[in-house]
Amino acid sequence: MKFGGHVGHGRKHTIMPSNVNYRANIRALHDEGCTHVLASTACGSLKEEIHPGDLVIVDQFIDRTTKRKQSFYDGEAGSPQGVCHIPMADPFCNQMRQVLIAAAKELSLRFHDCGTVVTIEGPRFSSRAESKLFCSWGCDLVNMTLIPEVVLAMELGLCYCSVAMATDYDCWKADEGPVNVEHVMTTLKENSIKTTKLIRHAVPCLAAMEWGHCRQSMQALTKTAVMHPDD
Repeated sequence: MKFGGHVGHGRKHTIMPSNVNYRANIRALHDEGCTHVLASTACGSLKEEIHPGDLVIVDQFIDRTTKRKQSFYDGEAGSPQGVCHIPMADPFCNQMRQVLIAAAKELSLRFHDCGTVVTIEGPRFSSRAESKLFCSWGCDLVNMTLIPEVVLAMELGLCYCSVAMATDYDCWKADEGPVNVEHVMTTLKENSIKTTKLIRHAVPCLAAMEWGHCRQSMQALTKTAVMHPDD
C-alpha cells in the first residue's frame, strides 16, 4: 500500500475551495501508485456535543456544491470514455475508519466515531438560516472541500478516509459568536497537532494490514460503474 496527500488550498491558503483542482490532485496520487488517501478537513460543528477542538471520523456526506467537476468521465477531449455512475452509499473506507477509531482511543483523544458532513460551495460561511437548516437535517459538520475529492477517489478505486477537525459552531448556536477566520485558524492550529499525532499513530497499523480483498472490491466497483458508449 502507498499513502498520499496534498495541500488543497495551497500552502499559503491562496486557492478558494471551488478552484482547487481536485481531479489533478487525485489523479496525481493515483498515477504515483497511491492506494490509500487519509485526509483531514477543517469543519464547523452543527451539534452541541461536537465541541471546537474535537475530531470526527466521518462516514457520510451531503453535497451542496454546484460548480465543481465531480467525475473524470465528463465527455471532454482526453477524458475516459463513458459515464461513471459510481455508487456512494458508503463513501469512506470503513476498514481505514476502524483503524483511526482504535488509534484515537489509544491516544485518549476527544473524538466522535461517525458523522455526516454537509459540503458547501464557499468560500463564504453559511448564513444563520442555512446553518439552522443543516442542523435540522441532522448533519454533524459543515465544510467546503470534502466534495468532490472523496467521489473522485472512489472513481479511481482508492481507499479514502477523512478526519474532520471541528473548529467552531458555525453560526447556528445562539450563545456563540458567528464563525470568523481568526477563530477558525486559532482552533485549527491546535487541532492540527492532534490530527498529525493521530495519523502518525494510525499509518503503521494501516500499513501492516492485508488490503488485497478491499482493493479488489474497490476496483471491481469502479469497473462496473462505468457505462461505455457501446454497452
